[in-house]
Amino acid sequence: MQNDSSDIRLTSLLKWLSGLPAALALELDSLEPASSDASFRRYFRLNAQQGTLIVMDAPPPQEDCHPFVDVDKRLANAGLNVPRILASNLAEGFLLLSDLGPTTYYARIQQGIDDTSLQNLYRDALGALVQMQTADHKGLPAYNAQRLKEELGLFAQWYAAVHCNSPLDQASLSAINTVFDQLVAHNVAQPVVLVHRDFHSPNLMVCSQPQHGENPGILDFQDAVAGPITYDLASLVVDARTTWEEPQQIDWAIRYWELASKKGLPVPVDFADFHKDYEWMGLQRNLRILGVFARLNHRDGKAAYLAHMPRVKQYVRQVAGRYIAFKPLLRVLDQLDNVQAKVGYTF
Repeated sequence: MQNDSSDIRLTSLLKWLSGLPAALALELDSLEPASSDASFRRYFRLNAQQGTLIVMDAPPPQEDCHPFVDVDKRLANAGLNVPRILASNLAEGFLLLSDLGPTTYYARIQQGIDDTSLQNLYRDALGALVQMQTADHKGLPAYNAQRLKEELGLFAQWYAAVHCNSPLDQASLSAINTVFDQLVAHNVAQPVVLVHRDFHSPNLMVCSQPQHGENPGILDFQDAVAGPITYDLASLVVDARTTWEEPQQIDWAIRYWELASKKGLPVPVDFADFHKDYEWMGLQRNLRILGVFARLNHRDGKAAYLAHMPRVKQYVRQVAGRYIAFKPLLRVLDQLDNVQAKVGYTF
């Protein structure tokens, strides 16, 4: 990889890598971009004596590596396959990590996958999720009512007002705020566990080679919080980047619920109650995502996220149309989408 002299971070990164122990046998000339995400972080892959390694560049003050290191240890202690930290410079925001492979669940699905292989991948993910929820969550930021309500504010601020160019009037704002209060109250009443926050196909690695560890590898967990037990399941089965029809969603939800029950996690005894819990949590998450994706496009110039909006809107409508409590929200969605309200049955 050519060292662009205008890329000050890359120059600093290469300097740090060159000063690491010779025993690592890093081949600096092999350094290549691996991926980037919605934050300021970026990742590189390079060759070493025993295979490839990953380098994280998380520039301060926008990013902080300390949470990554903390959660990485928590998840490793719970028996999960997460990157091993081989070297670190937390002050400058550099980490050298083991490589969990080149293929995410999302990439594997996009390549084309048969149903047996898909089900095997997702059963592995459900097992890892249950295991993750046994991890220590003490001291993590609380995913509490205040934070959940603030996140829902992105829907009106960025999705409605900016993306749809339809600022909500006072009556509509009041109506959806009442819905949001009810939604948040229900979700924060759920048992609290370690919550990854983005436990979905782009952050799960297909680990098919022995050197990559057990499937799945888990990434991008630095924003973990202590929060509602159904949040990560909703992330997985109502994935913003991959469309799953409702029968598949329910199948995976039942499998998770059975595994969680056997593990002794505090899920409801009745699956119907659990189903409502994770649906309401999924609605919460997807309303936030509409706001986040709108902000990424309009503020940060990351237009690629717009491709996923129709899927997220469909997930929102799937739940909003099912419960009487969300009827005011459905009216607002119809207003923003300029569609006629439909008559149907809810409960």
